[in-house]
Amino acid sequence: MNRLQKIYMETVVPALQKEFQYKSSMQVPGLEKISLNIGLGEASNNNKLLEEAVKELSVIAGQKAVITRAKKSIAAFKLREGMPIGCRVTLRKDMMWDFYDKLVNFALPRVRDFRGIPDRGFDGRGNFTLGIKEHTIFPELEVDRVDNPKGMNITIVTTATTDKEGKFLLDQLGMPFKK
Repeated sequence: MNRLQKIYMETVVPALQKEFQYKSSMQVPGLEKISLNIGLGEASNNNKLLEEAVKELSVIAGQKAVITRAKKSIAAFKLREGMPIGCRVTLRKDMMWDFYDKLVNFALPRVRDFRGIPDRGFDGRGNFTLGIKEHTIFPELEVDRVDNPKGMNITIVTTATTDKEGKFLLDQLGMPFKK
């Protein structure tokens, strides 16, 4: 069992039960999955850029990233259906807990002038999406070897039903929200 998962079971679950008056411990929200996504508009022209992004995302996540392709053709963006436009990876169970621990305790504190994460990223159902401007904040990547830093989206999917429950859960798990 992961260190953060143990903290969730021992301290977060009782705190959530006390805060939201759950009758059963099975009602307590938890993390379901974490989805990482790098969108590259230039990838349709530059295949090397896409391969580099897949390799870097795989190193960050610890599991192989998949190439995402365009669903529709958009003439204004010179995009045809089926062209590669980015890469993504979905983490569950132990890999998810390891990544969340790494994100909160190692990666986010490395952001320059970090003052916390705004809590505007909730979707109304307790899920949280966070955008990162440079993926080089993760300790696995050597900054010298990265040719061009890329942005990435991190979506944390919870079993919470409201944003208030989701925010309280992530706050208890150490997410550094702005005060």
